[in-house]
Amino acid sequence: MFKLFKISSEWFIECAISAMAYTLLFYFNSWLTNSIAFGLGVSWIYLPAGLRLFLTLIFGLPGAIGIAVASFLISYHGDFSQDVTVCIGVGIISGFVPYLARYFAFRNIRLESDLSNLNFPKLIACILTFSLLSAGFHQWRFSMMTLEDAGSLNHFVVMFIGDVLGSFLLIALIKYCLDLVRKIRKTAH
Repeated sequence: MFKLFKISSEWFIECAISAMAYTLLFYFNSWLTNSIAFGLGVSWIYLPAGLRLFLTLIFGLPGAIGIAVASFLISYHGDFSQDVTVCIGVGIISGFVPYLARYFAFRNIRLESDLSNLNFPKLIACILTFSLLSAGFHQWRFSMMTLEDAGSLNHFVVMFIGDVLGSFLLIALIKYCLDLVRKIRKTAH
């Protein structure tokens, strides 16, 4: 019973961390890249894409669930509030496409569960796979919903580019911060 509670509380914490981190970065990215937005839900640089991939790589399913819930709420209280089915679709795609990319990474490029063998070529494969799936599923869903100016090849290409650039920038920033922390620790000893 205690072990089940521990697992449940870990899942809840990982879901909550994922939801809060994604929400904060989503709104920061919206503020930062507002002037280069291509269309509704499509930006030339989308930093949260990298976070979605990162959170699902480290947390797995709880990360995907947290992102899905946050994305649903962001959509519902934002541009898609008129259509709950669109919000549900956006939430599911936002949370579970990176989880699907995670599955492909672990299965096809033989990524270890602790990410110990994650190198630059494997990272590129993860980012490209995720970005292709994310842009494809989002634009497919938008085309099925017949949303104005969404679901087109142009939106797919821009979303793909934005997800790739955002993922690389975010992961480069994370790596830089980790390197900086290591450097500070070395000089402190």
